[in-house]
Amino acid sequence: MFLAVEVVIGMRPVLFRSCLLPALVALGAGCAGVPSSRYSTASRPAICPPQAIVFVLDGVGNFGTTSTSLRDAIEESGLPLYVQTVEWSHGYGRVFADHLDNCHARNEGRKLAAQIACYQQPRADGQPLPVYLVAHSGGSAVALAATEWLPPGSVERIVLLAPSVSADYDLRPALRCSRLGIDVFHSQRDVLALGLGVAVLGTADRQRTAAAGRVGFRPPDDCSADAALYLKLRQYPWDPCVAWTGHLGGHEGAHHRRFLRAYVLPLLTERGT
Repeated sequence: MFLAVEVVIGMRPVLFRSCLLPALVALGAGCAGVPSSRYSTASRPAICPPQAIVFVLDGVGNFGTTSTSLRDAIEESGLPLYVQTVEWSHGYGRVFADHLDNCHARNEGRKLAAQIACYQQPRADGQPLPVYLVAHSGGSAVALAATEWLPPGSVERIVLLAPSVSADYDLRPALRCSRLGIDVFHSQRDVLALGLGVAVLGTADRQRTAAAGRVGFRPPDDCSADAALYLKLRQYPWDPCVAWTGHLGGHEGAHHRRFLRAYVLPLLTERGT
């Protein structure tokens, strides 16, 4: 990966731009947040009273594909889930700013934690709504940062689609925060956005290493009590057997509507014990 950086940097400026642009487009395609740190209240009418809330963090660039696809998949399936799009982006098309500004992502994560805490208040029946987090690409940095300000068991499950954070990211706060753990979908075929793009720009958490969305997260090798938390981490490398869903292994495939219905929605309806 670092050889690719040297080769790219060694090219003439015009050639550098022509090689990097497709990677940046891929990194932002289907990724989204929104210009401000407010939270969207727009949602289509629910089929029945929601039984859980799903906070969706699109990736960089405010394109909104993941939240739109997930909302459509939920409505098509008739599930009692309320989708809340988290607005964290610098603005529409601002791929560079969203990917490179980790301080902004962490600050938006803190705001998201406060929003989630509001849903921990008991409802009329005495129970708070279960909370799920679904994040794509750069939105994963915001989702994971939010867990650092939340107590253990605050959310039911965290689903990460092609996360652009580093493979060595410390997941312990997120694993403590999520009652049912973390599910990660990654792909070695994500060579443009999380291969070339990350090789040039680094990961969303400002590391010069492989992105978890390509190689998966690397659990610690020690035998400490914290290492046991990683038993709650489940990772699913892309396989040709899922191509029927429209997910062909690229950066945008994980938010294809058929893929979400087949592999993500079941994770949002499992309550565990």
